[in-house]
Amino acid sequence: MKISSNRFYKQLLKEPLTYVTGAVLLAVLAIAHLAVFSKGWGVTSTFADWGAWVYQLVGGNVDNWAYFSSEKSQKTLAAGFLNDGGSIRNLGIILGALLATLFASEFKLKKIRSGKQVIAAMLGGLLMGYGARLANGCNIGALFTSISSLSLSGWIFWLFLMVGAFIGSKLLAKFFM
Repeated sequence: MKISSNRFYKQLLKEPLTYVTGAVLLAVLAIAHLAVFSKGWGVTSTFADWGAWVYQLVGGNVDNWAYFSSEKSQKTLAAGFLNDGGSIRNLGIILGALLATLFASEFKLKKIRSGKQVIAAMLGGLLMGYGARLANGCNIGALFTSISSLSLSGWIFWLFLMVGAFIGSKLLAKFFM
């Protein structure tokens, strides 16, 4: 019997989860994270640490940078990548997304259509990363964690996220469709 015809494989790994199942899983994981770590789930702060570690690998020093001047940041940088819970969680997100894509047979390498597409993707990624740091979080930390903590900032973030998605979709349709 092939694994691809197994009912459980199809339900758990091939077919998408329902919105309700996804919401319940996110809620359970967020509660577990809060219970274990005594803080909300976040992603983008860890990327700043990754950048600092790479910069230090090539001989740079971030000790005098305001963002890394706190005692907590200094301990995180000194402890290293594998001792940082945020790094392990982010790796889990990246590997989990890859595995989900592979199990669903949705992984595809696509031909780059133009240099314009590459520039737009790089610019979009940089703007999203910069915006996430300005907002003090991405959709996980600044949106889901804030809203689940009954913070007004999460709802304000949601409002501007919707405005940005609307504008971005119009630009995408105008220039790339």
